[in-house]
Amino acid sequence: MSDATTEDLKRTPLYDLHVKCEAKLVPFAGYEMPVQFPAGVMEEHNWTRQHAGLFDVSHMGPCFLTLEDGIGGGDEAHAKIAAMVEELVPSDITSLKPGQARLTVLLNAEGGILDDLIITRPIGDDAQGSLYIVVNGAMKEQDWGIFEKALAGRAVLTRADDRILFALQGPEAADVMKDFFPGCEELKFMHHMPFELNGTRCIVSRCGYTGEDGFEVLVKPEAGIPLVTEMLTDERVNPIGLGARDSLRLEAGLCLYGHDLGPDTSPIEADLGWVIQKRRREAGDFPGAERILRERSEGPSRKRVGIKPLERAPAREGTEIFIGDEKVGVVTSGGFGPTVGHPVAMGYIATAHAAPGTEVQLMVRGKARPAVVADLPFVPHNYKR
Repeated sequence: MSDATTEDLKRTPLYDLHVKCEAKLVPFAGYEMPVQFPAGVMEEHNWTRQHAGLFDVSHMGPCFLTLEDGIGGGDEAHAKIAAMVEELVPSDITSLKPGQARLTVLLNAEGGILDDLIITRPIGDDAQGSLYIVVNGAMKEQDWGIFEKALAGRAVLTRADDRILFALQGPEAADVMKDFFPGCEELKFMHHMPFELNGTRCIVSRCGYTGEDGFEVLVKPEAGIPLVTEMLTDERVNPIGLGARDSLRLEAGLCLYGHDLGPDTSPIEADLGWVIQKRRREAGDFPGAERILRERSEGPSRKRVGIKPLERAPAREGTEIFIGDEKVGVVTSGGFGPTVGHPVAMGYIATAHAAPGTEVQLMVRGKARPAVVADLPFVPHNYKR
């Protein structure tokens, strides 16, 4: 997954626990991360769909963005910090309710996606003027540099990637979590709640990247390591590596930055136009608005779609998509979907050929293989709305 040597790699606070659980460790986003545990990717994938899988995502980029002149002040302070962030993202951050989170994208001047991220408004008047933001691990230095340059003298960015960020995902996640964080089971999808754990403040968010119901927890290592250790003794919980995380998110039709999203990809091409709420569309006051609004009105030249290979051979990233002799697209993510029992893929295809059911050919190892354009997601989402 990377050319980095072991000596170059960082380790998350849960590294020793991964070793104890006999994880296979690989370089990922500058960290030494578990790609799978002894049970294997297939078992980990199915366990998460049926029970509760625990993922270490501490390599990602949690941070806090706070007004230079301090927090507090209720809605007025939130409006002030939200307006600053809206200079960089197309979503309506101002309208977030206390405790609500929103997926959005960081844009370049051409309307390309520099990263996808989740922005959360805290709870309580005394916390307003601050935002909890989680960006992708491989992009965090870039993203934080953009925030700091654009908001210099107006807001302060505080990194939180020295903490543990873990996800518990699956249909039994809520039952497990309520034993540790009573009341968190009442959270709706894309909402969060602060908790005290052994005298340490932590953040519990109902979100995740598997398509299943689940939670993410940001907690300092001194409280987080005992918490995760105890959680793994629960018979409903197993540790899950990056391999199953990738097959789960692919079946759920969720994008992976650097693969399905990039600086030349617009939110409209990526089928993420829903991250731009009406107020922002009408204002057209975000980076790359001219291109994005034009594509929304006239349609983009290419679109992200699901691809279902009709043979057992999976189509990996970079596989070219043809109709006859015409190349019409390329696969950006692909593999086997254990839940659906057949290969699954996502990719970009010329809009004229993007209708579900369209027959295409995938060039796999030099041979044309039959496939069809498919609806996303391959597995329905199981979020608590």
